[in-house]
Amino acid sequence: MTIIDINCDLAEREDLAESIQAPLMEHITSANVACGAHAGSAALMRLTLRQARLHGVAVGAHPGYPDRENFGRLDLEMPPGDLEASVEAQVRSLAQLAKEVGVSVQYVKPHGALYNRAAWDLEIARVIARAVKRVSGELALVGLAGSPALAVWKDAGIPTIAEAFADRRYNADGSLRARRHADALLQDPEAAATQALGIATRQEVAAGDGSSVKIEAETLCIHGDTPGAVAIARCVRKRLEDAGVTVQPWHFRVGLG
Repeated sequence: MTIIDINCDLAEREDLAESIQAPLMEHITSANVACGAHAGSAALMRLTLRQARLHGVAVGAHPGYPDRENFGRLDLEMPPGDLEASVEAQVRSLAQLAKEVGVSVQYVKPHGALYNRAAWDLEIARVIARAVKRVSGELALVGLAGSPALAVWKDAGIPTIAEAFADRRYNADGSLRARRHADALLQDPEAAATQALGIATRQEVAAGDGSSVKIEAETLCIHGDTPGAVAIARCVRKRLEDAGVTVQPWHFRVGLG
């Protein structure tokens, strides 16, 4: 039986909280909640946590570089100790709010430039591992499928979740096409669903140059701020389930929570 999780980056924009987040919760199984550093606020975190609880959606922390001006999408050179403290504080802040709302944080997925940097920079990956373990030894870490970061985190004794993307184009080497390119996003729901199904059932994705890239993932991401995100999420989930794929939160498979 093929099983896949659908996650979504949320709590990043106040103006999308009701119009986009609420309907997205009906189609996703895990919510990556921004922790206030690259975007969001305590109030938006609480609202997102309540929405996740209402729909039975698993919750993960989504820490990023403390750079709201650039939405955490530009790489920052931070002293390792400062970065570790920032990630730890972000995850702890969400964990505390989650406790108040009555849900638990299951995993951590770095955001934006921090996610991409950790995928290849082993020292940054180790910094994130240390920060997460200081919060809880039960938390998992989400990283780019096939990236060295996953091995670093496994060596640190942290459960890992390999991630692929339904709404992002890939390069032939398995990396994500940079957002500076106009075609970096897959905004057509049917195209995103086709990519998601290929990843879930055949462990492959078509790169921008037409080549086929092998990719083994346990969770699929849809960005909450991608234009048409709700339609994409609806189409992706329907296509997966129509093909017999079981869509459920990752943590059900390992007994966390």
